[in-house]
Formats: sequence, structure tokens, C-alpha cells
Amino acid sequence: MRAILPPSMLGILGGGQLGRMFAIAARTMGYRITVLDPDRSAPAADFADVHLCAAYDDAEALRQMGQTCAAVTTEFENVSAESMALLATLTRVAPSAECVAIAQDRMAEKRWINQAGLPTTAWLPVMTDDDLQGDLTRYLPGILKTARLGYDGKGQARVHTADEARAAFAALGGQACVLEKMLELKLEVSAIVARTSRAQVEVFPVAENSHRDGILDISLVPARIAPDLARQARDMARRLADALDYVGVLAVEFFVLADDSLVINEIAPRPHNSGHFTLDACLTDQFQQQVRTLCGLLPGKTALLSPVAMVNLLGDLWQPDGTPPNWDVLMEAPNAHLHLYGKAEARPGRKMGHFNVLSDSAASALDQAQALYDTL
Repeated sequence: MRAILPPSMLGILGGGQLGRMFAIAARTMGYRITVLDPDRSAPAADFADVHLCAAYDDAEALRQMGQTCAAVTTEFENVSAESMALLATLTRVAPSAECVAIAQDRMAEKRWINQAGLPTTAWLPVMTDDDLQGDLTRYLPGILKTARLGYDGKGQARVHTADEARAAFAALGGQACVLEKMLELKLEVSAIVARTSRAQVEVFPVAENSHRDGILDISLVPARIAPDLARQARDMARRLADALDYVGVLAVEFFVLADDSLVINEIAPRPHNSGHFTLDACLTDQFQQQVRTLCGLLPGKTALLSPVAMVNLLGDLWQPDGTPPNWDVLMEAPNAHLHLYGKAEARPGRKMGHFNVLSDSAASALDQAQALYDTL
């Protein structure tokens, strides 16, 4: 793969916070940036040389991006795989349209994970109400999730009986779903892979993740799991990236079960919220890796420089009139790093930023992060 060097133009589909952080990393490394996003106030546009304010499937905008960018990536998986396939006829695209399409569909995703010889919870594809008429004992109690477009806890329902599953399927509009068996969890963790080729792969330290109302709340690194289990998670993530022949940054989320075994929950074909700790605590961050892998460069080293706790900042913290939290205490903490996403409007549940706290242990980082959050 030919290396793409600065000051080449790179393109990204999507102008949200992940696109913004990609643009910052790329600009710092000397690249120029084109962002395609229909929102005139897209946060990534603040750091773009060119903002194509158009729909993600706008043929003319895609042609312009493909003709002017040396390579194109995406910040979210629900971009049209067809758009990425069109771009791939004009320029380098990573991850591939095929990998993005797999991550867009929970059925395809779980089939690929299982085909790679990796475990998931028991799951049932649900295309019609007839699929919920048989014996569902193996899948109950479970979670019924839409096969497409669900994120941050949206598009899913917990069910305990077959009747509840059928009612939830109807409530979700009768669209394609998967019914996943609920498991007894000890923890949730994630591992993020940066892969240019089979011989050029780096995996970040494993993060321990806790959620609130289906949205990531805190990531703690290193995760409070045995070193052998952390190595296993990293190996499984790399194995899945190899099976997909993946190029780019891939996030793999795991459940740690009561017996300390691992199953894969889901994947994201992009940098991930649980990887934001890398911005301050790793030798190379996940957005630099996104640039490097897109450009055919060797991924940077992922050594953890310090234990760290990452805390999400949602729009709930802002006043109804838009007044932001009082950042004084947070900004005065010398080992805390605030990252705001430049979003014009705060809404409940909307990710507005995050902060990282670095300390000499994960426990002390977590304690200080929670104390700082309580002051906001």
C-alpha cells in the first residue's frame, strides 16, 4: 500500500465529535481535511479546509470528495455503505464499504464474529413475527435489538417471555431485529485495534466501561481484570480484525461473564468513545491511528503512559438556557484534561465532551474523576 504523506487532503464522512478529533489529529500531522456533513454547524468543520455541506449520499459531493482527497474514512457506521463503495471507485477508502456494511447490521456482525471462531451470546435473527413463535427458551430472558441504526441503548427492549418479545417486536415497528440472550455480567470492557495490514497491527490497553441509561459514562484503564484476560481480549480483537482484513481503527466491545470468560458484544468500525482516554494517556491516540492506518502508515505504539479515568459529559449538565457547567475546579486540577466538542446546542443525553484524569493508579484516577464530576 502506497503511503500517503502530508500535505495530502484526507476526507471524512461525518462532522461530529469523532470527525472533529480526527481532523485535529490530521491537521496536527500536516494533512489537509475535507468534511462531508449536511449540518452547517458540524463540529469537525471548525478544523476542515473544505466543508461539503451535503447529504451523505449526494452524488456530486461524493464525486468532489473522491476526486480531491487522497483517502477517505468515516466517523460513524451508519453512513451509506453505497456511498463508501462509490468513493472507493475514485480514491482509497478505509475501512472498506464491506466492513462498514457488516458493522451496520447486527446479524451480519454476529455471523462474522462467530465465523471467526469467536464467541457471542446466543442470538436469534428476527425478520417476522413468525420467528418468535417457536421455543425461545435459549434466548430468554433477552434483549430484542433492531438489526440496524441502534446506538447508545436506542432501538432495544428487555424481554422475559415470548409474549413480551412479540410485543417488543411490534413496538419496534416490525423491522428486522436480533433477540440476544441476557447474560450475567461481571464487567464490560473494550479493546481498540489499529490495523494497516496483518503485519502492521497495534491494540490499545483494555478499557473497563460503565454505562448510565445505555450511554457510556466512565472508562477506566487499565481495566480491573486479570492480565491474562486482558491479553485474551486484545488477542480476540486482533483476530477479528484479521478475519475482516480490516484497515483502520476497530473497537471491539466485550462482556466479562461471572466465570471470567469473554464474549463479544459488538463492534464499531471507527474510533470509539471508550478510546478517548488515549488522547492523554497513550503514546499514540486513537485518532492519530485513524490517520496513520488510512494513509498506509505503520500504526503508532499504544503504550499506556498513565492509569486514567475518562468521564463523558452529557448535555444534561448544561442549564436550560445553554449555560455550561462551571469548569473552574476541573480546569484547576493539574492532572485533568477537558475536551469539549464544539457543539452549538446542549441536549439531554447528547455527548458534549469528556475529561480524562491521569493518576498513579486506576483507583485513584477513578476516585478523583468522580469527585470532580460531582462539582460540575
